[in-house]
Amino acid sequence: MKFFAVLALCIVGTIAAPLSADQAATVRASWAGVRHNEVDILAAVFSDHPDIQARFPQFAGKDLASIKDTGAFAVHAGRIVGFISEIVALVGNESNAPAMATLINELSTSHHNRGITKGQFNEFRSSLVSYLSSHASWNDATADAWTHGLDNIFGMIFAHL
Repeated sequence: MKFFAVLALCIVGTIAAPLSADQAATVRASWAGVRHNEVDILAAVFSDHPDIQARFPQFAGKDLASIKDTGAFAVHAGRIVGFISEIVALVGNESNAPAMATLINELSTSHHNRGITKGQFNEFRSSLVSYLSSHASWNDATADAWTHGLDNIFGMIFAHL
């Protein structure tokens, strides 16, 4: 049990500077505008980076247009976007750091076990930011808040890959 407490503290410690309340509010507001676009977000990621689509056995080798409107695609897109929504809901409150650390550690472990690379995580990040900047209210402050938050999250993920 002590091991997990120490591990959680180490993970939380990798967040150099948590988002300010204003930054967290900016992230939440921009996310609110797209969080129900699960299918479109995952389709954008797959379109930008077919190597990521190839990592999903149920979607590998299939034409994106033929899978985008399927139930299986919608369910998986919902899982991915749901994870992001959980993290977005937790940012900006230091007391939520252990919960964030737990969620991010679980994601990191499961993706490490599947052989997902830092490069593929960075590709996902790039597509997510591209989607956000095109479909959400976006300005320099929004870009800075997302960059700061994603730097924190991806730092935690990469510490466990």
